[in-house]
Amino acid sequence: MNYIDLLIENNDLALTIAGEPQLISDRASIAQDIQHAIRESGLLVEMIGERHPEKRQGLIQQLTLLIEDDERLIPGTIVFHESSQGRYLLTADTYDYGPVEVPDALAL
Repeated sequence: MNYIDLLIENNDLALTIAGEPQLISDRASIAQDIQHAIRESGLLVEMIGERHPEKRQGLIQQLTLLIEDDERLIPGTIVFHESSQGRYLLTADTYDYGPVEVPDALAL
């Protein structure tokens, strides 16, 4: 199955030179869906204000479980890597498209 979506950049549709919405597919579409799921969950807002390491880890666990509900991802492969203070890279494996990365999945 192919997944096609409209590319969203800076909270707006990305347009081609011709002024038409730019499309993304498969792995890029899945990564964008993950970003939107994180944002829409409301958990990112809680992460921003949370300074207690154990509570932050609990919120990351909640996000991991949320993302694992995506039927395109292999459960147990979702990992948040803290790339620098307050910035997280998310990696996961898809059933059909191999690994997917979401840089700045959480940028606090």
